[in-house]
Amino acid sequence: MKARSLLVLAVLLVTALAFSLNIIYLVGDGMSFNQLLLASILEGRVLTTMTLPYTGITTTYSADSWVTDSAPAGSALFGGYKTLNRAIGVLPNGTPMPSMFEIAKRAGYNIGLAVTCRVTHATPAAMYGHVPSRDDEVTLAKQLADSGVVDVIFGGGWDMFVPTAQGGRRTDGLSLIEQMRKNGYEYITTIEQLKAVQSSKVVGLFAKGHLDPVSNRPAAQPTLDVMTQKALEILSKEGKPFMLMVEGSQIDWEAHANDFYGVWKETVEFDNAVRVALEFAAKDGNTLVVVLGDHETGGLSLSKGGYTINVELARKAKGTTAMFLAQYSISDKAKFIAGLREWYGISITDAEYEMMTKIPSNNLRRELARFVSEKVGFGWTTFDHTAAPVPVYAFGPGAHLFTGLMDNTDVPKILLRLTGLSTITFPVAAVSRN
Repeated sequence: MKARSLLVLAVLLVTALAFSLNIIYLVGDGMSFNQLLLASILEGRVLTTMTLPYTGITTTYSADSWVTDSAPAGSALFGGYKTLNRAIGVLPNGTPMPSMFEIAKRAGYNIGLAVTCRVTHATPAAMYGHVPSRDDEVTLAKQLADSGVVDVIFGGGWDMFVPTAQGGRRTDGLSLIEQMRKNGYEYITTIEQLKAVQSSKVVGLFAKGHLDPVSNRPAAQPTLDVMTQKALEILSKEGKPFMLMVEGSQIDWEAHANDFYGVWKETVEFDNAVRVALEFAAKDGNTLVVVLGDHETGGLSLSKGGYTINVELARKAKGTTAMFLAQYSISDKAKFIAGLREWYGISITDAEYEMMTKIPSNNLRRELARFVSEKVGFGWTTFDHTAAPVPVYAFGPGAHLFTGLMDNTDVPKILLRLTGLSTITFPVAAVSRN
């Protein structure tokens, strides 16, 4: 009788898991409405992201500022609570809190991440990490290796996992790659290995640091849609429910640089990953896709006045200003001016050139990017984040719940409720915003 009861319980557990909702959670770092619309305008088409049937708006403030950074934004999106700028996976008082991915892992889910930054960077780290400062990536790497929360790990940043003697950043002598291998992970570093890998636990680190920007990424590094496709293949093959987090990490960095071309191309790469997710979800029928930004970066405006944007000129741009400055020196006036005309179709006056020569070299890229943007009609208010709300789009079972105005902390609460995993009381942090 006891054996029969145990068998019934096992069957019920397997059945419950088989019908549990899969979640594909795609985060465009620094992406709000205008970043999406800029890419849509320059592509001359409606982006896949913009076709999802349900749309909402989320606020993004942190516990100590109206303007969040990615660490508390990730903690809010994955944990359902507010925390301090720069903090990951902890309350303002330092108390660690579980993310929805940690909760799901304990319930039997497979978990994956695919990003174009280091896998220990703020957003992916909020899936598994608990530190008062996002800068402590060496600790975050150890937390990722020790926890076993994430089964499929695709991105960059192998330097955080190996000791300095092997070219890494670890001063404790640990080789976390070897530790993860012993714990059953397959370690891969090339796109050929990515295409071939079949292991259910895999860590793929395709660069020492972040992956290169998509505008000039070498063929040896995968694009986000390729990593997303492989992650879905691996996570779904056993028939267990899964959660996958995909981040368009570098939309944010190009917006920090006020580079319209970079934002365009990074947003399109992210949108390609959304397309892969939607195709999977449409075929599967039991997968919810949620797409959103974690905050807005740059204060992007889609005109500098005059009721116009020079779209055709913008479309002819040949690359980011980082790529431009790798080929043209500000010290060679004639070639610099000719280069601007060739790459962006814009002219520069003697006075504007002289102003450029006085800019410190570490700020030249972003100041040039803002200058180029304004010439074609795009404006920026800051090189930092803003408090602007961001969109949330949804497709699949429960997608209708992601409409109207909500806070970023509401998103994981809805997801946990839909998956039946909501067994915790969400903390309400004391908020003191500047």
